[in-house]
This record gives sequence, structure tokens and C-alpha cells, in this order.
Amino acid sequence: MSLEDKLKERSGNSCELCTSAENLKAYEVPPFAQGTIDDTIIVCENCHGQIEETEPMDVNHWRCLNDSMWSEVDAVKVMAWRMLNRLTDEGWARDLLDMIYLEDEALKWAAATGEADAEEDKIKHVDANGVELESGDNVVLIKDLNVKGGGFTAKRGTAVRRISLVHDNAEHIEGRVEGQQVVILTQYVKKT
Repeated sequence: MSLEDKLKERSGNSCELCTSAENLKAYEVPPFAQGTIDDTIIVCENCHGQIEETEPMDVNHWRCLNDSMWSEVDAVKVMAWRMLNRLTDEGWARDLLDMIYLEDEALKWAAATGEADAEEDKIKHVDANGVELESGDNVVLIKDLNVKGGGFTAKRGTAVRRISLVHDNAEHIEGRVEGQQVVILTQYVKKT
């Protein structure tokens, strides 16, 4: 049985955050995810896009966290905590944050991406020109880069689409180059 099948069985074939049954996919909860059932949740396309910040935040959509924050699955509670922290401008989200309970290990995991940090303490990823990068952005390489372990050189001008940020290192982003997922230094890219 595949991981996604196990997740669908655990969740009753619905998103573990909002209970939608459409367009489900596995989501590894960063930064310690190893692709196991304990650190992965099943989410709908809508939740995934807002988690990755590739879609605008729909505040009312996340009222579903009132139920999912009580899940017995730590990965689900971690994501509920993170999303509630993004919504602290909303009174209902602050109230739910006051009620949610996470064990010490789960709280450490939840806080590892900096969701609850003050804005000035958050890690900011910037390109070679000082422009802030966000998850889902497209960038272009400004220098030829040897891909260690890949056996090829990524040429200057290569587009890297839909990057993801390395949450614990402001100088690293991840993206696909020639079909391989690679880590790229932010000083060698510019946002398009």
C-alpha cells in the first residue's frame, strides 16, 4: 500500500485540514519530513496552495481548523498551529491558538519554520538583487552552476519555476533543474 493510500485510509478519503474530498495529495510537513506517515498529511489542492503561499489566503476557509486542531495526528496539529499563526490578525484564530495543545516535541516541530516569530526575526530569502523571494516564485540562474551529484552544469539563464524556500537557511532555495530537485544559493538567482 502506498503512502498516499495509507493517508487516505487514515483520513477517510478527505483533506485532514478542511475535510474536502477533491484533488487530494500528500504533503510532507517541513522541515523534518522524511516521507513517512507520521510526518505527512493528506490535503486538498486549495489547502496546499495556501500553505505553500502560491494562492491568496482565504481567511474563512481556515475556520475548518476549529475541528482539525484536535486531530490525534501530530502532523495535522502542527499544520493547524502554523496556519493559525498566519491568521493572528483574526480574533477567532487567536482564540483557537490559545486553545490548541501540542506536546513539547510537536510544538518544537511546529515552530521550526518560524511561523510564530516576529516579522523582524523571520528568515528572509533574497535574490542577487535584494528582491525578497517567496515560495512558488520563478527565478533565473545568473551564473553557470555545477550540480553536485547530478553530473551536469546548470547554465546561466536557466529558469527555475515554483521554487520552495529552505526554512532554516536564508541563503538556500530548492527547485527543479533538468528534472532534478536541487538546492540553489540565492546569491546566484534573480526573481522573474
